Amino acid sequence: MAKETIRIGGASGFWGDSFLAADQLVEKANLDYLVFDYLAEITMSIMARARDKDPSKGYATDFVSVTMKSLLPKLAEKNIKVISNAGGVNPKACADDLQALIDSEGLNLKVAAILGDDILPMADELRAAGTKEMYSGIDMPDTCLSMNAYLGAFPIAEALAKGADIVVTGRGVDSAVTLGPCIHEFDWTSKDYDKLAGGSLAGHIIECGAQATGGIFTDWERVPGWEDIGYPIAGVSSDGAFEITKPEETGGLIEFGTIAEQMLYEIGDPQAYMLPDVVCDFSEVHIKEIGENRVRVSNAKGYPPTPHYKVSTTYPDGYRLGVYLTIGGIDAVAKARRTGEAVLKRMENVFRSRNIPGFTETSIEVMGAEDPYGPHARDLKPREAMLKLAAKHTDPLPLNMMLRELTSSGTSMAQGTTGMGGNRSRVSPVIRLFSFLIEKDRLPVSIYLDGEEVLAETKPLGGFDASMIERPKVEDAVAGDNTSTVPLIKLAYGRSGDKGNKCNVGVIARKPDYLPYIRSSLTADAVKKYFAHRVEGDVERFDLPGIHGLNFLMHEALGGGGIASLRNDPQGKAMAQILMDYPIEVPSGLVE
Repeated sequence: MAKETIRIGGASGFWGDSFLAADQLVEKANLDYLVFDYLAEITMSIMARARDKDPSKGYATDFVSVTMKSLLPKLAEKNIKVISNAGGVNPKACADDLQALIDSEGLNLKVAAILGDDILPMADELRAAGTKEMYSGIDMPDTCLSMNAYLGAFPIAEALAKGADIVVTGRGVDSAVTLGPCIHEFDWTSKDYDKLAGGSLAGHIIECGAQATGGIFTDWERVPGWEDIGYPIAGVSSDGAFEITKPEETGGLIEFGTIAEQMLYEIGDPQAYMLPDVVCDFSEVHIKEIGENRVRVSNAKGYPPTPHYKVSTTYPDGYRLGVYLTIGGIDAVAKARRTGEAVLKRMENVFRSRNIPGFTETSIEVMGAEDPYGPHARDLKPREAMLKLAAKHTDPLPLNMMLRELTSSGTSMAQGTTGMGGNRSRVSPVIRLFSFLIEKDRLPVSIYLDGEEVLAETKPLGGFDASMIERPKVEDAVAGDNTSTVPLIKLAYGRSGDKGNKCNVGVIARKPDYLPYIRSSLTADAVKKYFAHRVEGDVERFDLPGIHGLNFLMHEALGGGGIASLRNDPQGKAMAQILMDYPIEVPSGLVE
């Protein structure tokens, strides 16, 4: 008999997240499943380089040697199953090493791996076929470090059905580690679109760990207990609705705002959130507080998936260097800016005299001068500032020359130049992202268990059509004659994040009555103009009336994104905070 509810704990949002999360959830949360999300595009390139050096590597080795080694006895005792994408570019090796550890400890647990996402061997074939980047239209690069398709959740469910206690995957969508157990426990089919959308949303909410329990919340000052913050638990029901809680007597905060913010984190069109198993529509999702630190989420809708997997490829594109210096005293900002400009000018002169090509890109930002705010910055005149000087070049040597000359500024430029000793920066490769689509039926996905590989059976092939989407009708409001102007933060929560070189900013009205006035002022054009100093592409706006929210998708917004960007905020984490100062005109008396 299928269960009515399962409890899934989210223990990791990235490779390097808190080592305390898994222990807390296993000890205090009464779980059925523990899930870990480790992967990002840059992580895949790091793992690919590790595999090139040693064919037995290429996965999150600490997942096996540290995390699982300490947890295995408790997992076995409490019958908690584990799903993780720690397999990186070598999930089979990860599974083998983990199974060997389990066997050495005399435990009766089975490990399965999901294979098929790594399509780097197809690179020459795809390049010869004229594969283009799906956003920019550029040709596939000659050298690729990693090439992985985002797989879905059905193979995970099949592995569980075959008796696996632990499932490790390579590159799947982040939410699949949560959706897989739901499919398995509730016998959902590939056509249960609304349920699949609900399970995917549960995964999306908990995939970033404590971000769902008050981490990086707009109203940070109301969040208690950062030092012992609780990690999220999704209690998913067989109908696709779920509750988000955290272990008792832990810090953090779960309420409408924290969950609504996380729902909008790093998404584009909320009515076409495309996953391998389902296209999700979150526009009419309901988020209801049903108790202290307990929120119920329901009414996610789903459409058939597309016939393609998205593939993320990483490739090298030169080198970069970023250096920070602290400069104190009167006029610290002016001294910091002049220092950066002088070093770049010095290097231009050196390059010219030695016939060295110039930097391909440079960046000066002064922390403390509100440089990310551009024309909206305030003249604060701090007596301490931090210079960030960054540059790119096709050769590492000129960057090392720049590093030496910036270091010399401590004796040749502004008084008060300092910095913590022993933290010398290093030149590193620039890794860029190349994304494209590939037909699902070209990729055989398999399950590796008990030393054997078998093909996965379920592969949702497609059926999505954009005409299935019905856009909500939402009206603006005119503030009238007797008005006041307030900053957006008085009216809304906000959260921002990255998708490659795109940035999204989710805005959720604190009260439904505020939304018409927010929407009237905060048009796509207004946001584009506000961020004109940062955003080079278009800005799209999407409505989510279910949570009285808006989502803005800003294209070409992050200077290349990830480690291809020279910005101090390459992932757009502060973009929502910058927008929170935007002036909104409202009727006088609407806001206390």
